[in-house]
This record gives sequence, C-alpha cells and structure tokens, in this order.
Amino acid sequence: MRRPTLLTLTLPGCWGALILSCLSFTPSLLPRGGIVQGLVWGIGAVIGYGLGTLAAWIWRAFADRDPRRPRHRAWLVLGVVAGLLLAVSFALGQYWQSEIRELVGVTDHDVVLVVASPFVAAITFVLLLLLGRGLRGLYRWWASLFRRWIGRRAADAVGWIVAVGLAYLVVSGLLLGGFVDAANATFSLRNGTTSEGTDRPASSVRSGGPDSLVPWDSLGQQGRDFTGLGPTISDIQGWTAGPALEPVRTYAGLDSAPDAETRASLAVRDLERAGGFQRRNLVVVTTTGSGWVDPALVDSVEYLSGGDSATVALQYSYLPSWMSYLVDQSKAREAGRALFDAVYGRWSTLPPDRRPRLFVAGESLGSFGAETAFSGEYDMANRTSGIVFAGPPNFNSLFREFTDHREPGSPEVAPVYRDGRVVRFTNDPEVAIPPEGAWPRSRVLYMMNPSDPIVWWSPRLALHRPDWIREPPGDDVLPGMIWIPFVTFWQVTADLPFAVDPPGGHGHHYTSAYVDGWYTVMQPADVTPDELAELRARIG
Repeated sequence: MRRPTLLTLTLPGCWGALILSCLSFTPSLLPRGGIVQGLVWGIGAVIGYGLGTLAAWIWRAFADRDPRRPRHRAWLVLGVVAGLLLAVSFALGQYWQSEIRELVGVTDHDVVLVVASPFVAAITFVLLLLLGRGLRGLYRWWASLFRRWIGRRAADAVGWIVAVGLAYLVVSGLLLGGFVDAANATFSLRNGTTSEGTDRPASSVRSGGPDSLVPWDSLGQQGRDFTGLGPTISDIQGWTAGPALEPVRTYAGLDSAPDAETRASLAVRDLERAGGFQRRNLVVVTTTGSGWVDPALVDSVEYLSGGDSATVALQYSYLPSWMSYLVDQSKAREAGRALFDAVYGRWSTLPPDRRPRLFVAGESLGSFGAETAFSGEYDMANRTSGIVFAGPPNFNSLFREFTDHREPGSPEVAPVYRDGRVVRFTNDPEVAIPPEGAWPRSRVLYMMNPSDPIVWWSPRLALHRPDWIREPPGDDVLPGMIWIPFVTFWQVTADLPFAVDPPGGHGHHYTSAYVDGWYTVMQPADVTPDELAELRARIG
C-alpha cells in the first residue's frame, strides 16, 4: 500500500477528531472568546485524531489484518454527520458561553472572533498534526538506522526513545529555555520603567524615600508602585473619622541585592529603620512573579488598622505571574522562606510585650512562596497572628494537604479541615465562614473563587476527574460543566491567561474580598457594617 503523505487523513482518526471537537464546546470555568475556543477546538481535534488512529491500530492488531482503504460512502457519512454535530455543538457552545458570561459578570463579546474560531481550529489542527507526523518521521529514520546493527523490534523501541528524547530536549531546553531568556530580557526592560502617576515617596517610612536603605531606582516597576502609591493619612482619616498614622511600606527589588536572602535582609533592615517593628500590625507579603503586590491586599490592612501597620515585600523575578507560575516556582519558594525567616528572626528578639502582631499574606504564586515558610497548621498558628492567602495554586503543598484531608462530606470548593480550628476556606468572606464554632485568634484563611482556574488547574485533570467537578459546583460555575479526559485539561489551561479578566469575586480577581478577609483575620475593634461597606467600595 502506498505510504500516506503528510496531509493524508485516516477515517478512524477523523471520527476521533470529530468527537473531541464537539466535546471541546462544553463549558469550563470562564467564558472563552473565539480565538481561545478555536485553539481548544483545534487541540481537542488533534488529540481525538490521535486517539482514533490508536484505537484503529489496536483493533487491527487484534484482528490481525492490514489497514483498508475506506469507501467513498464512509467519507460521505462522516461529512454529513460532522456538519450536523458541529453545527449543534457550536450553537450549544455559544449558549453555554453566554450563561458563563452572565454568571461571572463579563459583558464583552466579540462576534467576529467567534466566526473566526473554526479557522483558528483548522490552522491549529493542521500545525499540530504536521508536528506529530514530523516526530513520527524522525522515529522512522532513527529506527531504520538502528536496524543496521540490531533487531527490528529493538530498533523500533530505541528509535522511539531517541526521537521522543530529542524532541523533549529541543522543546524543554532550546525552545522553552530560549523563550524564558527572551521573556526575562523583555520584562527586565519593563522593570526599569516607572508607572505613570507613581512618584518617589517624600516620606521616610517608605523604601526609596528619604533615608531609605533601598535606592528608589533599584525597586523595579512593581516595587516603585508599591512604595510610591497607597492610601495617605487623610485618606484613612476620611474613612475612620479618627486619628491615623502613615503606613510603613518597605521593599527590595531584584536590583537591590544579588540574591533572595540578601534582599530579605535589606528589606528587613529598612523596615526596622522606618519603624515598622514599632507598629501594631506587621504584614509579610510574598509577591507574585514580577514583584506585584495587589493594592487591595495592602490597602485593606492599612485602612482597617488606621495606618498603624507595616508591610514588607521583595521581588524575585522579572516575569509576569503566569510565566513565573510555570518556570519560577523555585524562586517563589526561596523568596517566601527567606523573607519570613528574616522578619521572624528580628521580630522574635523583641520583648513579647513590644512585638507587633505578625501577619502573612500572598496571592496566587505568592501564597505558594509564603506557604513554604511553614510546616503545617500549628506552625502557622504558633508563629503568626494570622494569614490571608488568595487564589492559591493547586500545587501549593499545604493547601493540598488541608484540602485532601478535609472532613468527610465537605466539598473541595468549600473544605472543612479539622473542624476549622486554625485553617478555614471561603469563597465569600463577607458571610459567615464555616464551620460554626470557636476560631482562635490566630486564624489562617484561604480565599478561593469557584471559577478561579489558578486554584483548580492541575496536570491530573488530563486523566483524573477531580472532586470539585464531581461535586455540586460553586455559585459562579455552570452546573453543566463536566469532566472529559484530555478536553477538560485544555479547557482549564486556556482559562489561565484570562483568570484576572472577570470582575471582582470571580476568576482570579479578589479585590474587595480582601476587606472582609482581613477583617475576619485581624478582628479590628469598633468597625461597623456601614464602614465595611464603604471600605469595600473604596477598595473595589
């Protein structure tokens, strides 16, 4: 039989591609635009094509026969069925997407991009199919070469190993490494800029200001935003209608010192210089990848404390959060541990009656880095006055430990761990946080939106159905979302870059939730419900 060309398609493969193409329109956590749907569609089609081809190969192996050329009628049936199923699936997909947009409060919808999605899917399918066939061609070349010296079966096995190994080395070493190097070079240039509206602080209680040990130019773009912005004394007084202090903020950027430990030491020395250890509340924040600290996280603390607070953070990467999420996890771990250890080391030398209340916070990859400073719930409770983590990635070790060992009957989207004695979870801190009962003053709170893909994404989604899909969904997740092998993984993966696009309270966007989260953990006195409502509006 004539060997197929690069563009030849098999009938079983096309049936597999059709099935997974239709399934790619099923809903995921966030609304998908036309381009993203096209990518998910194309990737699903390639996976389906491969599975269909594999199933046919296995069937022929058991039947002990060679492949047969399909009849013209078989292709005609495929075309008619494909047209009908894709039309129905496409229509259902648009209906589901409109439902998701309503759930998460997204109003943007580009019809032109929706129309473009089939073309994006076709291009994606062809490119990935050619890539796969190129890998197969490489295997055949190596196998034919090895057959000169070893047996056919051994040559085939070695050929696959060599072809896959070389492909892995090229992708992980050359392509991924080159991509990361290029991204680092690009974002390092951005790191040297200053955002419009951000000015060097005139106050000595800010890093980069007068008498600071950390030069303004070394803070990086995110560090300059952190120390150059934030509520003023008059802002805080306007909310509390009482006396206020100017909050302390210290920070060390990548250019401030050569390594994480030295940067942490520098940030803590600047914290001590600025009087941070004399404030009533001290917050250690592990940043996201580029050094970003959510303004809502810090502003909420400063308002609720009447400005009697100090916050310290440091930068560990140039890359934005989603890139750091993939390639800079070790740097986040090192930075989180180094900063907390440096702060705790100085804090523990103070007389007990003169120590500030010590809090820890982190969002997204920052929560991952901050977690690494602790061994478990009692370590968190014993060494801090409270912790607030928002949008923890699914691979966070303590988050996974607490969630996997939750009380029987409590869902993964709202787990209860050991009767909530230290650690509790919420998707709405404005309401009572379960379970009922006493909660010690040292509280650890995880805030996680049901529609946040950062929280729920995992490589295991490809082959394992998670509990959060099996159980009743959260308030902003479509009940029609189901788990489909391979497809769900790519759908949630496609949600990741757009996790912060929905309004607050949905996706990876927490904002005003920090007000109630910090209110629950800090337990400030004399804050009325009306004042909390006003503060939510300010922060939001």
